Amino acid sequence: MPSTAGASASGTGSSYKPMSYTHLAWSIGHIVVLLSTIWNTLGILFLQSRPKAYSLAYGGAILSWSIVVYKSLGTPSLSKAYLQRAAMDENVQYLVVALYWFFSKPIFVTLLPFAIFSTFHSLSFIRTTFLPKVPSKKDASGAEQPQQVGVVLSRGIQSWVKQNYESAMYCVAFIEVLVIQGRVTLGALTFQNSFLHPLFFAHFLRLRYYLSPQTRSAVSAVNQHIDHYLDHPSCPAMVKKGTNIARGLVTQYADSIISTTAAHPPGRTGPQTPNSVNNRTTNSG
Repeated sequence: MPSTAGASASGTGSSYKPMSYTHLAWSIGHIVVLLSTIWNTLGILFLQSRPKAYSLAYGGAILSWSIVVYKSLGTPSLSKAYLQRAAMDENVQYLVVALYWFFSKPIFVTLLPFAIFSTFHSLSFIRTTFLPKVPSKKDASGAEQPQQVGVVLSRGIQSWVKQNYESAMYCVAFIEVLVIQGRVTLGALTFQNSFLHPLFFAHFLRLRYYLSPQTRSAVSAVNQHIDHYLDHPSCPAMVKKGTNIARGLVTQYADSIISTTAAHPPGRTGPQTPNSVNNRTTNSG
């Protein structure tokens, strides 16, 4: 997920910095994710299958997350230190998820978290890179004045991102915990998708639970709703027993030891700072 410092606060200055090719590619990847998901959504509304748009969306996600992973971790290596860092890096986790869904039979709901991330990153790109290039106009004295439309749009985007970022990240967490995990689990039970899907995504959520407070909140909320249902007198005893056994297995699996030596500090809300790619490229020369 996009970090708080990235999507909601970074790049708030009005000064324009030259954009690197990697930052441009990173931004294009997010724009492709967003537009392809919108096109896919329209296809669903009009009962049209658009597998190419689905693949294109994940192609954009793979491009953007690959760039960030390379910039943050450097050249891939089989060394123990690199593998430990990569295993607990949130960007790597989302890159692996994007690759997994890219090579799997299309499941539309899996695109939603990536589309939400890409919405904020695309807006950041527009505000920090595109709007500063809007031609200025000269006043009566010949001095250049910034275009009022660009200034208003930039401030509006910045305000919207700050107001909606946290709630969007909680929305992503609930989509991952409830919608996607529920969809692939039900799909496996009804033979609509591979049994590997719910196992793979459950492991991803296990890692997200350790690293994301939003995911922990989503899991807690789902557990509360389950408890509320199980406590109801009309709930069959067989359902209560089966649910408690299943939750016990999940809890036992989730509580198994994970090495957090290379993990990000607790409380991070996710990967990809909108300007991180450009900043790292600039700093590294």
